[in-house]
Amino acid sequence: METRVRTRSGLFLGILPRKCSIFKLFVVCLFLGFPSMLWLQLSCTGVVQKEGPKEDLPPPKSCPQVSKTTHEDPSWGRHRLAVLIPFRERFEELMSFVPYMHQYLSQKKIRHHIFVINQVDHFRFNRASLINVGFQESGNDTDYIAMHDVDLLPLNPDLDYGFPEKGPFHVASPELHPLYHYKTYVGGILLLTKQHYEMCNGMSNRFWGWGREDDEFYRRIKGAGLQLLRPTGISTGYQTFRHIHDPAWRKRDQKRIAAQKQEQFKVDHEGGLHNVKYHVDSRSEITMDGAPCTVLNVLLECDLDKTPWCVFS
Repeated sequence: METRVRTRSGLFLGILPRKCSIFKLFVVCLFLGFPSMLWLQLSCTGVVQKEGPKEDLPPPKSCPQVSKTTHEDPSWGRHRLAVLIPFRERFEELMSFVPYMHQYLSQKKIRHHIFVINQVDHFRFNRASLINVGFQESGNDTDYIAMHDVDLLPLNPDLDYGFPEKGPFHVASPELHPLYHYKTYVGGILLLTKQHYEMCNGMSNRFWGWGREDDEFYRRIKGAGLQLLRPTGISTGYQTFRHIHDPAWRKRDQKRIAAQKQEQFKVDHEGGLHNVKYHVDSRSEITMDGAPCTVLNVLLECDLDKTPWCVFS
């Protein structure tokens, strides 16, 4: 009994006195924890400067204000959205995107699940094939998809993310997107029912590197006889979205190699959703700031005879 009394009243880690009230312990923890919290906030906003030349530093990380996580409720409706994010190595953007979009869709009472399709092979990035993979792996509990860029955040709460029953709905339309304004643009954020995506046979798998796959998909939409719809009554113009991509820090792979220069303008009548070749290396259910998502590490396959530009020579 004497030993037990001495243990409970002795020094705590050699720091606190023998008689220490709960209030005093709380004050000590607060005093020790505040500097760490302050450093984390300053480093996240870019106030803290690291040693070395400025050009060697990464861009400041954004710290979006995310409210308390809202869990989806079946009373929100019978439709459920699969948010498909084709992804590679943009973790600072992903850390902003997932909590923000989860809260944004929850506030709009859109039932949803976020899928991060992470390309982990050694081929060039293939956004279209990753979206095909995400569609295949999204399961039967979702009945429509959002082809969603990880660097584009919707700011206007009036944007429609509901079930696009009448046809593909281009949320990031040319008159709203901060960068791309041509009439046939369908990139950024595009909603489709799973039935309509299958009618288009998904996206072409021939586009390795950045760009052009959306333009080819526009032709697929028209070829399937589907009507492309876009937002109306949105007055925020080019301020409707926040584009968090930094081109100086994250350079795009825009190289066109050999026959790729001619092939990029052709319509792919053969390939698409039904013949995308891939292997899921791992599947993880994770949360980011309370926002749930599924991360699929995916290995794509490339036929070097048909698309030799999937690798750099």
